[in-house]
Amino acid sequence: MENSRRQFIKQAALAGAGVMVSKVGWSAQSYNRIIGANDRVRVGAVGFSDRHRSTHMPCFMDHYKELNFDFVAVSDIWNKRRENGAAMWKEKMGHDVAACRNNEEMYDKKLVDAVFVGTADFQHALHALEAVKAGCDVYCEKPFAETMEDNRNALKGIKATNRIVQIGSQRRSGSNYHAANEFIRSGKFGPITMVELTWNVNQPGRWRRPKEVPLLKEEDTDWKRFLMNRPHDTFDPRKYLEFRLFWPYSSGLPGQWMSHQIDTVHWFSGLPHPRSVVANGGIYAWKDGRKNWDTISAVFDYGPMQDPANGFQVTFSSRMHNGDDNPAEIYYSNGGELNLNTNKVSPKGGLTKEFAAAMGMQPNLLPELSLSNTEKVVTSANTGGDVLTSNHVRNWMECIRSRKEPHAPVEVGYNHSIATIMTNAAVHTGQKVTFDEKTQEVMAGGKAFKY
Repeated sequence: MENSRRQFIKQAALAGAGVMVSKVGWSAQSYNRIIGANDRVRVGAVGFSDRHRSTHMPCFMDHYKELNFDFVAVSDIWNKRRENGAAMWKEKMGHDVAACRNNEEMYDKKLVDAVFVGTADFQHALHALEAVKAGCDVYCEKPFAETMEDNRNALKGIKATNRIVQIGSQRRSGSNYHAANEFIRSGKFGPITMVELTWNVNQPGRWRRPKEVPLLKEEDTDWKRFLMNRPHDTFDPRKYLEFRLFWPYSSGLPGQWMSHQIDTVHWFSGLPHPRSVVANGGIYAWKDGRKNWDTISAVFDYGPMQDPANGFQVTFSSRMHNGDDNPAEIYYSNGGELNLNTNKVSPKGGLTKEFAAAMGMQPNLLPELSLSNTEKVVTSANTGGDVLTSNHVRNWMECIRSRKEPHAPVEVGYNHSIATIMTNAAVHTGQKVTFDEKTQEVMAGGKAFKY
């Protein structure tokens, strides 16, 4: 069953999503012609998290033999996860895997050439920067950063190296998203007038860890290392394990889900960030001590900063108390819509002959067509599905070999982080939030947003 699954994923990555593989054009023979191709790439985990176990691990297993990679080390500050991670990877790889108490130990021992970063949201940029400074290539989960200080520092530090950094925005490795980008960029879609993004679930246990929380004792981990550069706080196993529910450890819905969808807006439009954001919402259903909202509606203004008369609106709405976990992304133009749930372009809502004639205008209707080489977005991993993530991990692994730019380089994370930080600032201040291009600061009420 496992071999069949891996074969299916491999075939999907190589054939069904050929747009990604063809960018690099690898074959088994190609690797043999690259200097260092016979050197095995040693990979480690920064944080043996749920995300790493459920997604990084199976995606790595899809490709590691063909691309001559090995998994050799797990770094986690909680002894339980550290030991479980090393044991699980040993079973997968058939050899011992080092269990490191922290990242410094793993890097000081020169154990790894590349790492998966799957730690708490606020730690991603900091851990990615640590890794590149240690000479490692990085697959870094999103959101990349939750403050502009971390965002700027990590971007600068990573760009100063020659390391391959792939941000976990796996839509960038989906053939349907590549087809959508090409269609919009071709001009056939017309100017974007609006984008609607939604992500709704009905899951009271989402981001909760009620079984694990009682198991975490302060003496079994390193709370100070967990906090990193966040303000001092007393030990709290819920904040450690359920960080997505608590600011300043996570922005919650914007950082977890919106960061994926807003990235496609940046990609398709060529715009790096919003001009302004407003947001409203609250904790309406799950009054379990969380601080981050369970319901949000955010409205963005996008367009050239120097041309405020031109642009388009983006809306993001998300609720955790009613929904089917079927994220939607719909792009609108005057001629119709591009729907990334159905992977179809249609004239729906376009300017019809009747209404155009009343104003002495020509009708404007898009053709009915399907995007080529498309894949349905599946949210089994909450973020895009096994095939997309497997493609994305493979792309990172190939780029480690080729030293070419991956599908989602660090700038992708920097830009989606601007949008998520702006949204979080609007949530916490109630202000209309803007972005200062010169200082690269998120501005709320005339002040740079911090905490």
